[in-house]
Amino acid sequence: MAADHAEALPALAEAADTVADTAVPAAATAGPVVFVFPGQGSQWAGMARQLLDTSEVFAAKLHEAAAALSGHVDWSLPDVLREAPGAPSLDRVDVVQPALFAILVALAELWRSFGVEPAAVVGHSQGEIAAAYVAGALSLDDAARIVALRSQAIARISGAGTMASVALPAEEVERQAAAIGAEISIAAVNSATATVISGPVAAVQAVVDAVNAAGGRARVIPVNYASHSAEVEALRDELLAALASVTPRTGQVPFYSAVTGGRLDTATLDAEYWYRNLRETVRFSDATRALVDDGHRLFIETSPHPVLAVSIGETLERAGAATTALAIGTLRRDDGGWARFLRSLGEAHAAGAPAGFAPLFAGRRAAHVDLPTYPFERSRLWLDVTTAPSDAAGLGLAAVDHPLLGASVRAADGDTVLLTGRVSATSAPWLVGHRLLGSALLPAAAFVELALRAGDDVGLGRLEELILATPLELTDDPLHIQISLAAADGTGRRALAVHSRPADAAADEPWTRHATGRLGPDDALIDDLTDNPTGNQADNPAGNPADIAPATAGTAAAWPPPEAVAVDISDLYPRLAAAGVDYDDAYRGLRAVWRTPDAVHAEIALPDDTDDTGFGLHPALLDAALQPLSLDALGAVEADGTPRLRLP
Repeated sequence: MAADHAEALPALAEAADTVADTAVPAAATAGPVVFVFPGQGSQWAGMARQLLDTSEVFAAKLHEAAAALSGHVDWSLPDVLREAPGAPSLDRVDVVQPALFAILVALAELWRSFGVEPAAVVGHSQGEIAAAYVAGALSLDDAARIVALRSQAIARISGAGTMASVALPAEEVERQAAAIGAEISIAAVNSATATVISGPVAAVQAVVDAVNAAGGRARVIPVNYASHSAEVEALRDELLAALASVTPRTGQVPFYSAVTGGRLDTATLDAEYWYRNLRETVRFSDATRALVDDGHRLFIETSPHPVLAVSIGETLERAGAATTALAIGTLRRDDGGWARFLRSLGEAHAAGAPAGFAPLFAGRRAAHVDLPTYPFERSRLWLDVTTAPSDAAGLGLAAVDHPLLGASVRAADGDTVLLTGRVSATSAPWLVGHRLLGSALLPAAAFVELALRAGDDVGLGRLEELILATPLELTDDPLHIQISLAAADGTGRRALAVHSRPADAAADEPWTRHATGRLGPDDALIDDLTDNPTGNQADNPAGNPADIAPATAGTAAAWPPPEAVAVDISDLYPRLAAAGVDYDDAYRGLRAVWRTPDAVHAEIALPDDTDDTGFGLHPALLDAALQPLSLDALGAVEADGTPRLRLP
């Protein structure tokens, strides 16, 4: 969406960057549209005022509804919406409900003007009046009579009751209310975990307090009456008499009732039904489930602000339709103009609604422009049968199960081994979280992991030495990487080297060497663990760091060791960033550090939401194990000569 060329260019650029991350449920394109009309609660001061000035269709329908209401109210609907001097407030139930009705039917008319016709309608409480009118079950005069006279009756029972929203199943709400002796009614079941209660103020407040004290979520709704409770029964005779002249008929659009919880013949929507609509529990969750079961997949909430979309989404998820169905709104609080509606129209169009955009260009020189078809061709041209190798084994290579390495090969005329792979910031985006002076570099810990993985191919499980020569910078352009293992020497050890070059490099373009090292058999490590089970420097008089094994769980009486001194790392990552070393959340794994005279003790952990990278051990975890060294590099050594930090 854009108002002019200057807005269009950056909007298109943003769309190009984000379209890969945008998902619209595919099956929603085949599912018929449902118009959803909420009850009271979607209103806000100034709602729809902009549309009243910018949309002829909306304004015409709103004024038509205002005329139908005028015979039953003593105020002007346009004045209320524009907050004209002397106009009554939307805080009055006998004002807000008729005003919402008019806006709901005007928004439905606006959707229809763009070719979006409902295949079904559903309403919530008062919203069923608008749903019945849009379905063709009521004339506009009858619908206006119902909403106006009924809201005036509600005003006469205001003051003694209230309502509350509780994020719990209805059965659990009733159980908690019974436990404290609070007499309340279940006013609405919007989804499996969204319940509305009503009743006397003290009882409703007691349930809210009990739920919140138990760790749940509940809040009182700012109304001073208790719809859908026994308090409404005092209005029955008055409503039946006032609405006796209402003449319902079978509508052209299927109507799903939140009173019965399923599809209903609208010829039955007489005065008795509209009393039940106010007195009985709103079974919106059942009605939504019935719509899903009948094949409906796109729910459009035609209201000033979406208040039912979350509940619909939960019902879709429980029905197994969360990936194939969608609920969208029309306007939003403090965003009720033409641009907001067009965004919602675009969402509906993207989800498969039969939206037509011709009304946007009426009287203007405008046309759809055909885009080039070739980027979107779907004709498959490859042969179905081929004898060419289709995997590493078919090419004489051994497949390597690793996120950066793809294959390995052992030379026929010797004992050398070569592992190959491919890496880029795009193929391994989690690596970009490690930056030096603004450049994304493959972490040293990733080189360690690559070397150890190469050792697995030749049965060498111990990395004895690794020297980093040149950083490997990650960009969107892919690099080919190679890990070469020399023939084993007399002790079984192998020298290794890590190289890379651009994937599109010419055959004679040189490779860049990033690291060299040495792999050894892991039996030496086993010997060390046997001779030196604690990994303590005192048990290793030779003082060779390579021969000190880390202490295993259970070998220390306490953690951290009693003599250990805690090191403050609260500002480690900000100081590293100031020095040019940037880590994202996945690489900020250092939790705590302690120091003893001959060792550094650290706790490291990955954040809970760290994505799986395919590595057996995430390189960010290895990187965090090396980060205590940066404390020394940053000058975190005391002036009294305390030993410099090191890792055994």
